[in-house]
Amino acid sequence: MKLRDQNLSDIAGEAVLIAAGGRSILLQIANPAIGHGVAHHSDFVAHPLNRLNGTLSYVYAVVFGTPEEAAGATRRVNLAHGPVNAPAAPGRPAYSAFTPELQLWVAATLYDSAIRMRELVFGPLDEATADAVYQEYAVLGTSLQMPAALWPRDRAAFARYWSEQVAGLQTDATTRAVARQLLHPRTGPLWLRVLMPAGRFVTVGLLPASVRGLFDLSWSPRSQRRFDRLLRFTAVVYPRLPRRLRYWPKNHYLRAVRASLELAVV
Repeated sequence: MKLRDQNLSDIAGEAVLIAAGGRSILLQIANPAIGHGVAHHSDFVAHPLNRLNGTLSYVYAVVFGTPEEAAGATRRVNLAHGPVNAPAAPGRPAYSAFTPELQLWVAATLYDSAIRMRELVFGPLDEATADAVYQEYAVLGTSLQMPAALWPRDRAAFARYWSEQVAGLQTDATTRAVARQLLHPRTGPLWLRVLMPAGRFVTVGLLPASVRGLFDLSWSPRSQRRFDRLLRFTAVVYPRLPRRLRYWPKNHYLRAVRASLELAVV
């Protein structure tokens, strides 16, 4: 398949994009309203994979699922978001998971992280494909409460929005603690704890340098050289893997979404 023939469904199903999931979550919680919402209404300590699993189920259902599957995934997200709200308090901003501007930031982190990971492995998209995929990514916000008009009109507008948002990110003791729970899980399946050092390294390497600083994450020139070598290795090996392996996570999550909908009907 030629790169210019690709669309969102061709790109979003690649398993390698999951490697950027930690980057996306850290960028989200560096927004104080999202960070405090997660801190007070999520439990990374007991269930370190919940947010990632929920996000992947939603993304795959919206992008690849039937209208009924997408609607079911959206309902589950909305139900989970219902309790996530609180007025401002000393040391804590007001937050609500239904705030369109916060949903825009979440969708923006998913888009930017996925495209960055994809281009590091496969190289840049041509301009026409990049523009089309960018417009399609808006569905991750518009399927919830984000008005379509809130999505920046083109990639240049998105770049301006992104720079402004990253410059305004902040952390505090509460959101840094959430990040530590994400990067150093004390519970979860054995495979997660075995893979976490590599996942942590990739997550930190993918973050903007300014955001690493916000979370007190160390990164040295030696770390960057190791990261660059890992990316070069991945760019050689991953595209040569069979498609069934590269798309296995997408198919797995879609099966789980469909099974949950069938149970709900029963």
